[in-house]
Amino acid sequence: MLARHGTRGQVEFFLKSRGRTLDEVVHRDQQTRKALGDVSAAIPLDWRRGVVEREDLSRFLFAPEDVVVIVGQDGLVANVAKYLDGQPVIGINPEPGVLAKHAPRDARELLHSTDDTEDRTMVEARSDDGQVLLALNEVYVGHPSHQTSRYRVLGERQASSGVLVGSGTGATGWCGSAHRERASATRLPEPAERRLVWFVREAWSSPGTGIAHTEGEITGKSLDIDVESDGLVAFGDGIESDALRLHWGQRLSIGLAARRLRLVR
Repeated sequence: MLARHGTRGQVEFFLKSRGRTLDEVVHRDQQTRKALGDVSAAIPLDWRRGVVEREDLSRFLFAPEDVVVIVGQDGLVANVAKYLDGQPVIGINPEPGVLAKHAPRDARELLHSTDDTEDRTMVEARSDDGQVLLALNEVYVGHPSHQTSRYRVLGERQASSGVLVGSGTGATGWCGSAHRERASATRLPEPAERRLVWFVREAWSSPGTGIAHTEGEITGKSLDIDVESDGLVAFGDGIESDALRLHWGQRLSIGLAARRLRLVR
């Protein structure tokens, strides 16, 4: 907020004019800073350590022997997951969530006990020109502005607002919402289950497009999507800035990733 408004006084004025106070923002900031301090103090002095911010994740090299401690909300865990390959992950949050569920005071014990983990299933999208995308929650395929997307799935030409392919972790998010809205009979997967589900968003029937295949599951063979409109994208976990760019005639295959998130319980 300081970066956006310039001074503390301007931040306070902005919030006050909207019936909010600076206190809640300061409290959250202090909580986060204290959590970072507590985690830093818990790391043994003879351990090598490194710190990386969210925007620098794509340029950070994680070593195979690293223990990764994520201090932040659940979404940050999903953001980090695709850059890892088997390293144990400890999610720390002053306001515990589903993925970042440990309190800062637990960091010291957890750093020395990373054997009790849950391997969470991830989604992989691979285009026929070699682009690869990993996601913990879900992969979205469609137009970046969510206007009409045209493609073929299971041999059927469709026009829709895009396709969602999600894991058991993502079943509580976007895919869960799609599942509820259509009162789907498809069973959503558990977080560690080697199964994905997919839903077509707002498909409509026309003389040239159908609606026979709008949901399903993936357990083995990937789901192939043949692109029939220019400028489609595939992005994971809501990060639109890190997307695969897809054009007419390309094929995108989405399935179970070989990698899994090794989350410390």
